[in-house]
Amino acid sequence: MAHKTNACRRLDKLAIPYQLHEYDYSEEHLDAVHAAKENHIPVERLFKTLVAKGDKTGVTVACIPADQTIDLKNLAKISHNKKIEMLPLKELEKTTGYIRGGCSPIGMKKQFPTYLDQAAESQETIYISAGKRGLQLEIKPADLAKACPLTVAELT
Repeated sequence: MAHKTNACRRLDKLAIPYQLHEYDYSEEHLDAVHAAKENHIPVERLFKTLVAKGDKTGVTVACIPADQTIDLKNLAKISHNKKIEMLPLKELEKTTGYIRGGCSPIGMKKQFPTYLDQAAESQETIYISAGKRGLQLEIKPADLAKACPLTVAELT
């Protein structure tokens, strides 16, 4: 089994239950839909972690279903920004401690405002990155909220 990631260590410290799922990945297929297929996970249960930057609040994290597209206007509104844009990829690791294809909302270098798409509420458990390529965490949405304070909202 894979080494513990920052996300796993944080969940362990908080005694929050989760399951780890390893899968094969390739540099050409780092997207969440591919991860869902490799894991045989229904795509609506796998959530990708996106990092954006608002003009007023700075770095903002959003978790949305793998096959959906983020509504940046809505994210800006709920995060109290006039304008928000995706964080440039070259800034991702420096800002969060995670790389593309392995970015988890749990255990980032700093706790940023985090938003979870409301679609998660209809799922018993969801899958998010465990903080490493090829590794997913299965967790109850309510337990995710205990690990990283978040706001549930319509993001797609």
